[in-house]
Amino acid sequence: MQKPKNKIAVFGGGCFWCTEAVFATLKGVVSVVPGYAGGTKINPTYEEVSSENTGHAEVIKLEYAPEIISYEDLLTVFFYTHDPTTKDRQGNDIGSQYRSIILYADDEQKAIAENFIAELNLAAKPPSEEKKPIVTELKLLDKFYEAEKYHKEYFKKNPNQAYCQLVIPPKIKKLEKRFKELIR
Repeated sequence: MQKPKNKIAVFGGGCFWCTEAVFATLKGVVSVVPGYAGGTKINPTYEEVSSENTGHAEVIKLEYAPEIISYEDLLTVFFYTHDPTTKDRQGNDIGSQYRSIILYADDEQKAIAENFIAELNLAAKPPSEEKKPIVTELKLLDKFYEAEKYHKEYFKKNPNQAYCQLVIPPKIKKLEKRFKELIR
């Protein structure tokens, strides 16, 4: 019997240094590459994307083994590790390049993501909490542009950088506490 073919998923949930570090910890994730997608500029640079004139978001493209981790599990981690109810920002990172976005590869991923978002929007909140709708953009993946080399494995290579110390470890600890079974 032939081993199932690996699949691709593309997510943007704020700074790609964070999302790369989070998804790199998961069993079944073969590779994580930071980049840009969702916009119109061909071969954008970090500076161009940061100017908010390209339409692109900072995203990660991950290759995963579906026999080890499902697309639904990836969506669960994606929504758990960022705030999908804030438009064009994650924490102190503000701008359309930091928007919450899922770039689906095919109709199956689109349907799964649509159903997942619908379920999240229907999820019951305690009466004392205001329910905020999910604002995650759902878009067909047209083209993915790999980020500049210095962005790859940024957290791993720069653990003492202030942003990395303040923002990324709490996300990873939160993930490890909630999803032990998914962590390498």
